[in-house]
Amino acid sequence: MDPFGFLATVLAFGGAAVLLWVATGPLLVFLVSKTGVEPIVGWFVLGGLVFATLIVAGCLSLRAEGKRTTSSWLGRLRFFPLNRSDWLWTIAGIAGVGVSTGVVMALLAVTGVAETVQPAFLTLAPLGADRLWILLVWLPFWLLNILGEEFLWRGVILPRQELAFGRYAWLANGAGWLVFHLAFGRVVVLLVTPIIFILPWIVQRQRNSSIGVIIHAALNGPAFIAIALGLRPF
Repeated sequence: MDPFGFLATVLAFGGAAVLLWVATGPLLVFLVSKTGVEPIVGWFVLGGLVFATLIVAGCLSLRAEGKRTTSSWLGRLRFFPLNRSDWLWTIAGIAGVGVSTGVVMALLAVTGVAETVQPAFLTLAPLGADRLWILLVWLPFWLLNILGEEFLWRGVILPRQELAFGRYAWLANGAGWLVFHLAFGRVVVLLVTPIIFILPWIVQRQRNSSIGVIIHAALNGPAFIAIALGLRPF
């Protein structure tokens, strides 16, 4: 592996951030205006394409490294079964992110910031029985979201960042991941800040990318389902 330094980090995460901005901005407006779909459904479609692109980019990067077999990919990506220590850190990570995100939610509720800058495409009226189909559309999007980000950001890039940044690679990874989320607006950026830095720190500490998948999935999925059913934090 070659080191993944400052310039590579800026280009990779910055380029992905621009792609996400295009998907959540002009492309989403165009799709909604031409098809009449709900913005949230349009986001599932276009966001899914963004995350699929991350997977393709990761695969191309691995092939460029000469990794061509499943066994070589898994070892390189550090997707390992979790041992006892991994599980303890995973549970601690989920708890830590949950508590710190709750603190951020409380502060946002007190200040009233959340009422003014929530992206329109992320708003969703509580689903009744006639609209539960939206969860079926969300499910493949959710899988692409988790696998796409953890595959590229933690599996492909973080090990190479460790060669460039050493013990602070998680910080570079988290900073880039934060930039990737800028298209969602400041409320979402504030809400995801805890997981943005806690997750890569634990993944780097344990040298196991599977931890990132579990933490990301365990927090992302239930959060959307709660919102979809009307259990909103604000």
